[in-house]
Amino acid sequence: MSVTTSIDLPERHPVPERLRADVRFLGGLLGRVLKESGSPGLYEDVEQLRRLMILAYADWSGNAIHDAEKVVGDFPLSRAAEVAQAFTVYFHLVNLAEENERVRTDSSASGGATDSVLPLALAQLADEVGAEEAQSRLQGLRFHSVLTAHPTEARRRAVTNAISRISELLADRDHPRMHQAGLIENERALMAEIETLWRTSPLRAKKPTPIDEVRGIMAIFDSTLYDAIPSTYRRLDNWLLGPDAGRATPKAPAFVRVGSWIGGDRDGNPNVLSSTTREAAAIASDHVLRGLQATADRLGRSLTLDSTTTPPSTALQMLWRRQRQLDTQLAAEIEARAVQEPYRRTLSFVAARIDATRLRDADLAYSDPEELLVDLRVIQSSLEADGAVREAYGDLQWLIWQVESFGFHLAELEVRQHSKVHERALADIAEHGVTSNDLDPMTLEVLDVYHAIASLQRRYGPRAAGRYIVSFTQKPEHIAAVYELAALASEGTTAPVIDAIPLFETFEDLHNAVDIMDEVLTYPMVQRRLEERGRELEIMLGYSDSSKDVGPVSATLALYDAQSRLAQWAERNNISLTLFHGRGGALGRGGGPVHEAILAQPPGSVAGRFKITEQGEVITARYGNPVIARRHIEEVAAATLLQSAPSVGRRNSEAATRFAGLAEQLDQASRKRFLELVRAPGFAPWFAEVTPLEELGLLPIGSRPARRGLSVESLEDLRAIPWVFSWTQARTNLAGWYGLGSALDSVGDLAVLREAYREWPLFTSLINNAELGIAKADSRIAAKYLDLGDRDDLRDLVLGEFRLTMDWVLKITGEAVTLSNTRSLGRAVQLRAPYIDALSLIQLAALRQIRTGSVEGDDLVNMQRLLLLTVNGVAAGLQNTG
Repeated sequence: MSVTTSIDLPERHPVPERLRADVRFLGGLLGRVLKESGSPGLYEDVEQLRRLMILAYADWSGNAIHDAEKVVGDFPLSRAAEVAQAFTVYFHLVNLAEENERVRTDSSASGGATDSVLPLALAQLADEVGAEEAQSRLQGLRFHSVLTAHPTEARRRAVTNAISRISELLADRDHPRMHQAGLIENERALMAEIETLWRTSPLRAKKPTPIDEVRGIMAIFDSTLYDAIPSTYRRLDNWLLGPDAGRATPKAPAFVRVGSWIGGDRDGNPNVLSSTTREAAAIASDHVLRGLQATADRLGRSLTLDSTTTPPSTALQMLWRRQRQLDTQLAAEIEARAVQEPYRRTLSFVAARIDATRLRDADLAYSDPEELLVDLRVIQSSLEADGAVREAYGDLQWLIWQVESFGFHLAELEVRQHSKVHERALADIAEHGVTSNDLDPMTLEVLDVYHAIASLQRRYGPRAAGRYIVSFTQKPEHIAAVYELAALASEGTTAPVIDAIPLFETFEDLHNAVDIMDEVLTYPMVQRRLEERGRELEIMLGYSDSSKDVGPVSATLALYDAQSRLAQWAERNNISLTLFHGRGGALGRGGGPVHEAILAQPPGSVAGRFKITEQGEVITARYGNPVIARRHIEEVAAATLLQSAPSVGRRNSEAATRFAGLAEQLDQASRKRFLELVRAPGFAPWFAEVTPLEELGLLPIGSRPARRGLSVESLEDLRAIPWVFSWTQARTNLAGWYGLGSALDSVGDLAVLREAYREWPLFTSLINNAELGIAKADSRIAAKYLDLGDRDDLRDLVLGEFRLTMDWVLKITGEAVTLSNTRSLGRAVQLRAPYIDALSLIQLAALRQIRTGSVEGDDLVNMQRLLLLTVNGVAAGLQNTG
């Protein structure tokens, strides 16, 4: 955190000079803030600990780590909190510097749309299937991102906003017209913002409500998604049409859809009620309608084409007549401002109607997004007929793309509930009757969810809600229950349109998925919805619980097998299947590079449609910056298209057959090793002892409880997210690799494993993800956490498996150190590792005092606050929670 220092990090991965300069610059500014705003001696204490951790990182066997522990141990609570905050702010600044470098690199490399991965993927697909078929597949492309709340999301919105302002200022320094005086003013502004970040408490005073979480996501929509999505379409269209781009009918489809579980996911979250769902939908709709109204109004003001030079078509004239009939006074006011400007006046009226839709003015409001699109296309067709093609396919097309992507609801609000809740509700109704006053409050709430869905569909259109996810679908009756409850809730009224979506989560459920779906297809209500939807069906797969159930290796193989069998089942039944991937941000929950994961899926399991959950810090990382957001969308779309290429299908199919024996051996050995650990007597209490699991449950992080129950005697009631989060904080990342080393060692043939790494995409992805998990872990720090529990046997199992996994991964990849072949990731870990270790030492010291009961009263409260400060810092440094 000093501008210059005599001790620098050992460089295993070269750091680009511009990135190095940004890190030093921002670190220097932070150092100045600490000197000016911190308590006396803070800067010196931070620098002392920083230098010791760098020395320890380079040579753990020396005295530096012991000296660092002594320094941390001597900190009073207030100083430890300041030091933790300083390192946390540093991580935020390093993250920004790396983000700025990615944007900088993308901008310098992407002089045109041809540098996007999406056109390259389409070109490759055209080479394999022909241009016409490739274009047809492009038109059917769909990327559906479902944004979800995170029960361990550690960052406050105030912190996110401060980081965003610093990001903009840092990017401004690269502007070619930035002069010396501007740089001086920029540095002053950066200092002010960094000081604001330093002085802003990273901790919430209370747990966020689901509505707080909704508003947090709206900030991402307003700042990036609203324009990043049509920007992606525009870049693709520029490549598809070449010189005619912006002058001809667009070929780029509006292939992105946004969904949300925030305010709809009530599985285990008693804070999400039907009223929450209604409010969440209203907030999202308000944001998108405000955006559409502002865009339409701005566009109307710019389309000042005169009726003499650009006469309106008959259809446009009829549109204006209909608009005048809706509100003659408003039409007269608009016409007075737009004399002889037919396009300006019709678009201005469109903007007024969008605003009336937001305000629920029934006389003027649009009934649904399709009615708005009809008006916009009338205007577009008239412009095209007049020869004003650039106006027709410029900003007006941008607005059309936005309406197609977001509708009036912005994000389809999906409901999720546990299958057991439905079972209890049906039993309650069977005992008392659906109209009884004796029904349990939970049953009444279940029924009211259907009333909420019906209300949302009436107000915002059928796309606004209707998907109903059934957690822990373990038998066909769990799907039937959704439709049965919908009928009971809607007696005497119009029932909402519901699509019940099974969520197969555990290892056993994945295995039984096809048999369950065979039964589900026999239900009349399912057959009816299939016909209404053109035989489209959705099935969700859970990555989190399957990994917690049998370990990451067996879960990965089980998920691949389930997808393959479900794809074949769908083909047999003439069903257009969309697999919904419940992937988390962390490696233990299906995280890792999405592009690589898509290309490793079984043949026929993607078919041009990819739906995925994105949550917590992943949302900020992928969509917090418009350039990075666009690149992420393009990469996912490119992989989704390419996955259906014959060459990709052949490779995956042949590899699955060729390495089936290897897969079986890996599955058996890894599962045996994993179960040996988690089923060991006393494992659950030991896990709670050696990680911050118990303390995390007391902290005001997310709206959703971390556990389904209160006991830590069993892992069954522990949610997968805190399972991963706790191991991440304890610096093991166990959930992302445990069992892999034993599995690879059971094979023992390095030549075979290296061949699989080259030729089997699923295995490649598995090894690469494990390597990233190991690189972000630190066995030396992890050992200190594991020592918190009095179980040397379990400690030795974990550390032994870590060493075994690392050895085999490095031998297979041919690397001397982890991530040598992935420079950007290796560099990211290198820039942070010693400083994360410093925070871990502070966290360990806090945990020891809390566990021993040596602090109580106000000191205990302050110690818990210190613990959460370190949780925030480690999460920021590792760039993931759970």
